[in-house]
Amino acid sequence: MSKSLFKDFNSVSSKEWKQKIQVDLKGADYNDTLIWKTAEGIDVKPFYHADEFDELPSISNTKAIDWKISQSITVIDVIKANTEAKDALARGAEHIIFNLETEDVNIVDLAKGIDSQIHLNVKKLTNTLIQQATKNNNISINNDTIGYLGKTGNWFHNLKKDHLVLEESIKNTNKLYIDLSHYQNAGATNVQELAYALAHINEYLNHFENKNWSLSEVEVTFNIAIAGNYFFEIAKLRALRNLWHTLSKTFNANSDCKIIATPSKRNKTIYDYNVNMLRTTTECMSAILGGANIICNQPYNYLFQNSTEFGERISRNQLLILKSESYFDAVNNPSDGSYYIESLTNQLAEKALELFKDIEKNGGFLSQLKEGTVQRKIKESASKEQKAFDKGEITLLGTNKHPNSTDQMKSTLEKEPFLKVEKRKTLIEPIIEKRLSEKLEIKRLKEE
Repeated sequence: MSKSLFKDFNSVSSKEWKQKIQVDLKGADYNDTLIWKTAEGIDVKPFYHADEFDELPSISNTKAIDWKISQSITVIDVIKANTEAKDALARGAEHIIFNLETEDVNIVDLAKGIDSQIHLNVKKLTNTLIQQATKNNNISINNDTIGYLGKTGNWFHNLKKDHLVLEESIKNTNKLYIDLSHYQNAGATNVQELAYALAHINEYLNHFENKNWSLSEVEVTFNIAIAGNYFFEIAKLRALRNLWHTLSKTFNANSDCKIIATPSKRNKTIYDYNVNMLRTTTECMSAILGGANIICNQPYNYLFQNSTEFGERISRNQLLILKSESYFDAVNNPSDGSYYIESLTNQLAEKALELFKDIEKNGGFLSQLKEGTVQRKIKESASKEQKAFDKGEITLLGTNKHPNSTDQMKSTLEKEPFLKVEKRKTLIEPIIEKRLSEKLEIKRLKEE
């Protein structure tokens, strides 16, 4: 079929489409009926058109065909964790995340016989761990001291020592890791996530610029949580890359970045928990289409049960199905050229850049963390989202919509799935992660 099917048809402008829609609405207001206003302040239109773009969007420099399946493993026993990692790799994983519960871990033994890339999340960043990690080029380490401060309210050690340990880490590994996941899991909007990502890493960029360090060869990795708003999450990842590309040029830093994506905790539930598999599947799809390099899925039961072989296998198989049976590794940059996604990407980036500039004008990210401004803004966004959930405007199937009244969970709980506030001394107020369904679940558990 060499003949074009559409060459005999006249093109239709966006203005003509809108006029036709208004006729079909039979007097109903176009904006009130069809425009969706989001928490980010973005008006989502019923259709998008090529004539709304002054020029064709740039082609993304990501390669969706190269995304890797990651397996997260909590390290309590080194030999057992090493065995679990090898088993996961044999069953389809391509990347390993080790979550270290203590400082006293032999990294050489932990990584023994593993040729794939390994990332270490640490309870405490120390020079000893860094020195062990640098013996293996496949290992990266979470050296995000500001991220740890935001999550816990304290430094690993103290401000001065944390900066020294961070510098040692950069010298030895040439890698900088930025953890953004707690912003989304605490209830931040997409715009806030992106703005805080820029402000967060900008603190490091300023620090190293003051020391006349070159970051042109440093590999930057962002760890980010993916929520359930499918197209917005695709656009969020694309906007993050664009924003980092812009900011990095200011400091002559490496403009490429790696993104590790994992499903959000915020919309996961303990009741009708199999629905979590549907949620994580679409969230992983958003991550792939948005250009994430590494995707680490969550088991459907991780909230309330200790790690099980079945849960870990199912979560990994979800990604294997997307990659090997759904052809999510067959096309590079599949979201490029979608008028809707391109528009969302631009709007999220513009609004995030505006908020980032405001943060910098008012003292920078660390200053606003210490003052509690960042925490307060996230709480405000989380509160609005919580109210929408409580009213039924946000739906979690099986929890606040079509719940199974016979579902019993009290005897199934192996670990605490709810927010626990520990009374301890902190330098700043930590950014607290909390799920939307917690209050409803606590009520149901009491009634069982």
